[in-house]
Amino acid sequence: MDPNEHHGATIQPEQPADRFSAQQHGGEWPDGGSAVAGLAGEFGAELVRAIRVGLAEGSSAVHGARGSSQLSWYAFAAEYARAHWPGQAAKTRDEVSDALTTVTVAMLWDLPGRPNGKLLRRALRQWAFVVPGPGQGEMLAEDRLVLQWVAKASRPLLDLRDPVLARDVLESLRRKLDGGEAAVATMRRKRKVLVHALHYAVERGELGSHPLNRIRWRVPKPAVAVDPRVVANPQQARNLLDAVSYVGGYRRARDRRMVGFLAGMYYAGLRPEEAVAVAVALPDCRLPTTGWGRLVLHRTRPQAGKRWTDTGHFHDERGLKNRPPGETRVVPLPPHLVALWREHVTTFGTADDGRLFFTEQGRIISYTTYHRVWHETAPSPCRPRSPTPRSQSDPMTYGTRRCPRGCARVPTRRRSPSGRAIASGFS
Repeated sequence: MDPNEHHGATIQPEQPADRFSAQQHGGEWPDGGSAVAGLAGEFGAELVRAIRVGLAEGSSAVHGARGSSQLSWYAFAAEYARAHWPGQAAKTRDEVSDALTTVTVAMLWDLPGRPNGKLLRRALRQWAFVVPGPGQGEMLAEDRLVLQWVAKASRPLLDLRDPVLARDVLESLRRKLDGGEAAVATMRRKRKVLVHALHYAVERGELGSHPLNRIRWRVPKPAVAVDPRVVANPQQARNLLDAVSYVGGYRRARDRRMVGFLAGMYYAGLRPEEAVAVAVALPDCRLPTTGWGRLVLHRTRPQAGKRWTDTGHFHDERGLKNRPPGETRVVPLPPHLVALWREHVTTFGTADDGRLFFTEQGRIISYTTYHRVWHETAPSPCRPRSPTPRSQSDPMTYGTRRCPRGCARVPTRRRSPSGRAIASGFS
């Protein structure tokens, strides 16, 4: 006999309390549910802080950790930057510092003695969220005074629970220094850092819940379609490369060195940090006399600055972007690019470490170098032109017209200072 049956009647099992509550209120919590959840989160955060303090200082200190967190935003942001510094890419460290600086400026009280904006941002960017590395100089006394003022003027981290302040902080991510609207990619990057930092605050027990969950603030969607009007076709690209080779002193060959570099970005689709790391050596690179070549990419040399790298050099050494460590990418090289790179090696040789592209002093090419070469093509009669250019900072995005006949120069064959004229990738 079923224990739930009694004299022919079926006794329904008792409904769980939480299920009954959900049914009673139409599948949702009552109006006070969010408030109760918030209080529970704050109590949990207080408990986490008490346990952490007790483990660090002994059981007698647990009783002194009661109450709301008194940690300021500036102190928390500095702790967050230090905790996430090891193992991060240099560019990521720079971006995190930039985002934390923007939020910190928005989280300051307007106290007497406020530094001017330029000095304030310099101290925050260069010292507040940076772990000093090799070759790091001493902090200026002026910057030290600025950071002392910031420590006093910083609002508490818990103030971000105020929806009005939280929205003001998010709106600060939209603005550039000149007051204009920032790029969508910049807004998304800074918001991502802020969201991750506040998740870290919840983990540390400084916040009971994520304060941005209640704010309906969205970043505009970025444009993903490529405008064909600003992409050079193959003939226009050849005219553009001829124009680049025409700029600057011929003997120094600073601009002629950039022809193969920019050609690799166009014909092989290389990122700048991939192009500067190309080494003409087997088995990474094959440049046959005729036909298609092959390039195996496995490393990049992104430029971030001495302050952000572990080695104190301007360029970091990383794997391929958005790929697991150690993964490679095989890139086919069209015959025209193979011919350009073979001529480049014959004329300039390779760097001491086998890199294909390098400066006159043998150093890694910086982004200021190829951007300057691009802008200095303006006085040239072979300058590619467009009635509606989108961006002069992005090579290979102009519409062009045909270069006048006879404008291309044939460079004389010279050896680089390293003395290496032919690389082993030739066949």
